This record gives sequence, C-alpha cells and structure tokens, in this order.
Amino acid sequence: MSIFIGGAWAYANGSLHLGHVSSLLPGDILARYYRLKGEKVLYASGSDCNGTPITVKARQAGVEPRVIADYYHREFVDCFTQLGFSYDIYTRTDTAHHHHVVQEIFLALLEKGLIYKRKVEQTYCDDCQQFLPDRYVEGLCPVCSEPARGDQCDHCATILEPLELHERSCKICGHTPTTRETEHFYFALSDLQADLEKYTHRAEEQHLWRDNALQLTKRYLREGLQDRAISRDLPIGVSVPVVGYEDKKVYVWIEAVSGYYSASKKWAEENNQDDQHFWSSETTSYYVHGKDNIPFHTVIWPAILQGIGVAALPTRVISNEYVTLEKKKLSTSKNWAVWVPDFLERYEPDSIRYFLTINAPENRDADFSWKEFIYSHNSELLGAYGNFVNRTLKFIEKSFAGVITTMDIDEKIKAEMNCLYQEVGNLIEQGSMKQALENIFAYVRKSNKYFDEQKPWQQWHENQGSCEKTLANCVYLIANLAQLLSPFLPFSSEKVFELLNVQEQRWKEVVLNGVTLTAPVEPLFARIDVENIDKELARLQAQSLAE
Repeated sequence: MSIFIGGAWAYANGSLHLGHVSSLLPGDILARYYRLKGEKVLYASGSDCNGTPITVKARQAGVEPRVIADYYHREFVDCFTQLGFSYDIYTRTDTAHHHHVVQEIFLALLEKGLIYKRKVEQTYCDDCQQFLPDRYVEGLCPVCSEPARGDQCDHCATILEPLELHERSCKICGHTPTTRETEHFYFALSDLQADLEKYTHRAEEQHLWRDNALQLTKRYLREGLQDRAISRDLPIGVSVPVVGYEDKKVYVWIEAVSGYYSASKKWAEENNQDDQHFWSSETTSYYVHGKDNIPFHTVIWPAILQGIGVAALPTRVISNEYVTLEKKKLSTSKNWAVWVPDFLERYEPDSIRYFLTINAPENRDADFSWKEFIYSHNSELLGAYGNFVNRTLKFIEKSFAGVITTMDIDEKIKAEMNCLYQEVGNLIEQGSMKQALENIFAYVRKSNKYFDEQKPWQQWHENQGSCEKTLANCVYLIANLAQLLSPFLPFSSEKVFELLNVQEQRWKEVVLNGVTLTAPVEPLFARIDVENIDKELARLQAQSLAE
C-alpha cells in the first residue's frame, strides 16, 4: 500500500510556535507508524516562501524577501529535526522546480477550460502606489463583524475577497485603499461543485475526516462554491505562464497546496524514484494541518487534483482545532506564544511530543499551560513509563548482573500485547492519536501494577526462578511498549532499543531471546523542577509586555 502524508506548509515569516507543532505532529506519528508496518511512505512538506506575510516582514525589516525566507526556512529545518520529524522531503516554494510544477498545473487547468480571465475591481493603495494582496487588506468581516484579513476570517472561517471587508485599511500604511480595475485569471470552482459534493459525501459515509473538516466543507458546499481569483499583482511568487501576463503571480492559495505535488516530484527526481504510485486511486493520503487550513485541503486541493486528472484525492483529513496558551488565544503579534526554538532549548523533544499529543485539540480547542506540561511530564513520562523501565532494568542490573536468560513470557500478557498493537494501530490510522497514546499509557500503568503485585524484591529471596520470570515479563513489556511508543516518542524508544539490543523495529510483537544490558541503566527522563512553572509564566508575561 502507498501512503502519502502531507504536512501543512508554514509561512517562512516568523518562528514556529507550539500551535504549529501541535497541528503538524500527527503527520510524523503516521509516517513512523506506516514505515513500521512496512508500507511505502512519502511524507512531504516545506516552507511557504512566496506568501504575502514574508513580503510584509521583509518590508518591515528593510531587506529582500529572500533574506527572511532563508532565515526562517533554516530555522524550521532545525526545529523539525530536533523534534524528530521524519520528513522524506522538506522543501520550499521558491525553488525553480516548484515554480515549474505550479505553472504546469496552471496550464493544465487552463487547457481544461477551468481557468478564465475576468476584469475586476481590486483594492489599490494610493499611498503605497500598488495593488494590495488580499492579506495586505484588513477590516471587519461582513459575516461576523470580527477583525479579518482580505482572504479569510479566522473567527468564522469565511473565505473572503478584500472588497467584501467593511472599514478596509492597508496593512502597510494604515490608509483606506481605493479600487482600480485590473484583469485576473479565475478558477472555475463552481464547475466542480457536483464532483466535490460526491467526494465529500463519500468522506462522510466512511468517517474519513475529522468533524470540523466535514462540517466546514459541507457549509461551503451548501452556500455554493464561487469562482476564485487564481492570480494576483504580487512582487514575489510563481509567474503566470501566459504571454503578456508574466508580471502577475499565481495566487498563493492555489500555489501553496500544489507544493505537495511539486515536493513529490522533487523527491522522485532526487532519489531516482517513481512517485506515480503516490497519486493513484489506490493511494491512501493524509493531510495534516490546523483548522484554518481546512478549505484549502477539502475544497481547493481536491478541485485542483480533479481538474488535472489526478486520482489521489485527500483520503483522510487530520485537522486540529486551536491551541490556547494559559487560557488565552495565541497571538504572535502580542508575543503571547511559546516559540519552538526557545522551547527546545530547555525541554526534551519527547516531552514536547508527549504533551502536545495527549493534550491535542483533535475535537475541540485545547489549552497549553506550563503547570500541566510540567506535571504531566513528571507524573506520566517520568513517574509511570520512566519509572517502570528504570525499576525493572535497575533490578536486573543489580540482582542478575544485567542478564536474563529465560524468556518464558506469560501467554495472557502476550495476547494482551498483540491486541494492543491492533488497537493502537487502528486508532493511529483513523487519526485518533490522543486516544492511541492514552491506551498505551493505560497499559504502562497496568505494567507498573503487575510489577507491584509480583513483588520481585520478595521473590528474589523466596524463589529466584519466579523472580526471573517476573522480570522477563517486565522486560518483554518494556520492549513492546517502546515499540508501540516509537511513533510518538522516538528518542526515548531508541534508548530502550539500544539498552535491550532490539535490532529490528516493526509494528508487531517484539520477541526477545534473552537480555544482556548493553550499558549502565540511566533514567529515561529527568524530573522537571516544579519551580519552572513560575519561571516560565514570568518569562511569558515579560515577553508579552516587551512587545
């Protein structure tokens, strides 16, 4: 089976924050899981280096957009590497390769009659002397009256055109923009309404999408899909490949999602592979992103794929709700955020991965609090899982000189473990990462209870054979729990595999012939001082006030 996993592309105009990681982490869990199953996996993403936010940032800094894009792309790569994201390809949208593929898609849609020209009124700033990209226009949403950008209202999720906003202003200079006539290319989304309705109905029948994606997409379809501008007057981006229109750029909402296709082609080229099996009707594809990206993955991208005749429409849509911070909305402008580069300086990646999964906003918004993060680490990662691993292996190290030769595992434990693999695997495939991790940790607690009930410290004095059997069962549990946890906690799992000399990692029961500890037993996790809670809250307040 071929598995394509697309992680949303972050704008390279500022550092990643924990909301980004929370929405993208399910992609890495899926990729690691399916590789363990032996499936063909292509996990692709990259940095969005063409968007308006980068131009805004560059203008503010007085540098060229490429300088901003280069800096944050490098930072993204570093952060994702430290967090253990196992992308098969992580690229960027300002490469010649990406531009070429997007232009090919544009021309294919044009040839099919799905792109046409239209003269329109567009916002123009007389002070800045330029047509304004949609994100350069700010005002009030015509639907909910909340502050919104010219492309989308984050409050009610309505897709907008700049001229629909009330009380419009230019993001650059603050003045009220005027309007001027210009000519743009439009994507005939309305022509694909019936096909997209059938596609969405299938997803609903088979329970393939998260509910937020389903309900929002059904709303758009009920309201009727409108043809959308596919070009804009922008300073950077992919040039429209039509003679006389080269100064116009392919609009970012169609260009960025096409990055999945261009990244796939780039991976194939770089690795001398054929990527077509990732775009066939037999492909299972996952698209992993935040709530604000839903329409681009359930309407726009499927429409593009249908338009160019690619069969692999998104199969599963893994769309998280929002993460709040200390009960308040994350705000990059107010610096109310936990920035990933800073986060990684002080905390282990598995601690971050654990908390953002067990506290994931899968069905509703979830709050990140420093108190919960630190208490969760100390009680679950350290107190439950780390404690079970440490107490078992320390006992073997001390009382059996680090060697267990008899691995006669209890049949009931083996049966339960094989059921757990099936159960957790099914949950991961459905996109229920939080429940999958909760089920594993329920068994971690059960394993600790088994250790306590068997009392190996008493068995050592009364019957060393029984003691060795208990510890063999515990080591079996540790090896298999590490395997089950490896998509979620790859770094600590690798430590366990090295200690137990587990050579082959597959999504199936780990069978040990014996145990010879290969290194001194060290704790898997270190305790985080609870005094850090007040320190982190003070740091958060200080950075917000400084803004």
